[in-house]
Amino acid sequence: MTDPRTKRTQTLAAAAKAKSQAKTEAAEKAIRTLVKRGEPITFQAVQREADVSHAFLYNHPDLRGRIERLRAQARPAAPAPPADEQSTLVLALTGQITRLKQQYREEVQALRDALEQAHGENLDLRRELARRGADVTPTQARVIGPC
Repeated sequence: MTDPRTKRTQTLAAAAKAKSQAKTEAAEKAIRTLVKRGEPITFQAVQREADVSHAFLYNHPDLRGRIERLRAQARPAAPAPPADEQSTLVLALTGQITRLKQQYREEVQALRDALEQAHGENLDLRRELARRGADVTPTQARVIGPC
């Protein structure tokens, strides 16, 4: 007969392994999706697409190596000097669009981080209310899902 504590430990270990495998599969799928769409392969892009943490990607040797290889392959060579004024304008506008896209991505990530922090604080407050014996009914407290 197995000890209940041992059984719980084994169950938790199996659940953690399954969760890690699911995250690995999600990251692999995200990489394939980004490649199909022709988007740059970066840790941040894979993290966003797969909904996994940066730490998971960096700590997973196979995924980390693959992302680093794909990122290095995607880096373009220096563009040839423009032939005329119109090409210069196109290059300038393209650079401006690229910078704006990067700024947008950073702002969205900052907002996601702030939302995650707010959800955590909300959960802490609800737990503190429950600990103090406050009767919080489902109609009084609603969980708002991710945006």
